[in-house]
Amino acid sequence: METIKQVVIVGGGTAGWMTAAALSRVLGDKVKLTLIESDDIGTVGVGESTIPMIKLFNTVLGIDEDEFMRATQATFKLGIEFNDWGRVGDSYMHGFGIFGQDLATLPFYQYWLRLQQAGKAPDIENYSINRMAAKAGKFMRADRSHGNSPLGDIVHAFHLDAGLYARYLRQYSEAKGVRRIEGKVVDALTRASDGHVDAVRMENGDLIGGELFIDCSGFRGLLIEQALHTGFEDWSHWLPCDRAWAVPCELSGELLPYTRATARPAGWQWRIGLQHRTGNGHVYSSKFMNDEAARALLMANLDGRPLAEPKLLRFTAGKRKQVWNKNVVAVGLSSGFLEPLESTSIHLIQSTIARLITFFPDRGFSAADVAEFNRQCDFEVERIRDFIILHYHATERDDTPFWNYVRTMDIPDTLRAKMDLWRSRGRIVRNDNELFAEVGWLQVLQGQRVPVEGHHPLADLMEEKEVADYLGDIASVIGQCVNQMPSHAAYIKARCAAK
Repeated sequence: METIKQVVIVGGGTAGWMTAAALSRVLGDKVKLTLIESDDIGTVGVGESTIPMIKLFNTVLGIDEDEFMRATQATFKLGIEFNDWGRVGDSYMHGFGIFGQDLATLPFYQYWLRLQQAGKAPDIENYSINRMAAKAGKFMRADRSHGNSPLGDIVHAFHLDAGLYARYLRQYSEAKGVRRIEGKVVDALTRASDGHVDAVRMENGDLIGGELFIDCSGFRGLLIEQALHTGFEDWSHWLPCDRAWAVPCELSGELLPYTRATARPAGWQWRIGLQHRTGNGHVYSSKFMNDEAARALLMANLDGRPLAEPKLLRFTAGKRKQVWNKNVVAVGLSSGFLEPLESTSIHLIQSTIARLITFFPDRGFSAADVAEFNRQCDFEVERIRDFIILHYHATERDDTPFWNYVRTMDIPDTLRAKMDLWRSRGRIVRNDNELFAEVGWLQVLQGQRVPVEGHHPLADLMEEKEVADYLGDIASVIGQCVNQMPSHAAYIKARCAAK
């Protein structure tokens, strides 16, 4: 067995420097790591909202959270608020963390569903510390010193400046010995014997050789597609949005501890508040709205003065047919694209890196390892795809051609099966540790008015008063905890304000 000694990462940005940081941490100085990027090639740079798994990534790297927050102008995130999705005027939140506490053999929400269907329970948000804190503009990190308190159940992620995060990880990586080469890669040389990439050619003619190549070149897929012709699976018939305008603006109003996603006539608009600015974008389908109208809609709905000219991004929803092909692994946008509706872009970078470490090859590149790696990548992204499709399809809106299309379109069988289980008895089944757990599906299904005929029969075994008292106690305790929490802005100012 011949150990790999040279790894070449093509492309910087968030994907490239997350890969370099993680591999340098795990592999140390045993493997030569080289990253090639060009200052002349811009990055997409709109992956500014994350999910809680990023905390694990930073912890593995040994990064201090307050230091990271200051370096990336970050704020805290408790969830995502969705406005106008089920109906115009609707608003709900997909909050992180748990709801209530499970009682007997059933998930908590089944008892809530029983009372809610009888008209005797308030909105599910009352049983989530994350959602109630977000609604009040409050934040604190989980505090487990109070015993069995909801304060120990707070789960957070971050809003961050993706460009600053990449810069922060570059400093981290170079300190651990990663070599950065400035310049443009123009093509790749492949071996006649097996088709593996042998080297990449720089614009100045230099050849950079390696044994394992990581393609972080973005939508271009310089190695995975242009060199290896891996192929792409197009999902735009389910996810028709194919454009996004992105623009930062000045801070205005309260520093919200959540992302806001507001439905628009042919897509949706994001709002992400950082310490130094607000990130905004309008994701839309060019089949239903032209670029200038989409740009004008975004600019008319900013909280503050724009700080730059809007940037137009073009994309196609879908995935590469293989994330790992021969000796090339695609990380980030080179592996495919799902719009940032549930903030999964940075997570997919993280999970691909973790999977690569688990299946790290020798120079023999085991076919069984590569096949299992690709199977796991496919499963993860297909289930995330289904969750995003749910947001569009589970709507009563028929007020524009776009919403009428997504409301009536065919959907994947895997998503239909989930929706059917919900409709019958409110059952939600998480398969093979897919990314979004039951509480995530619950909040979108319930928040977007997907009807449910009943609830778990075992929820009827307890007396109604006992269930009502139990739910009431939980809501009361959560309310008291939220009252004790500082505001989001005050917490940042005291702990991790950028200088």
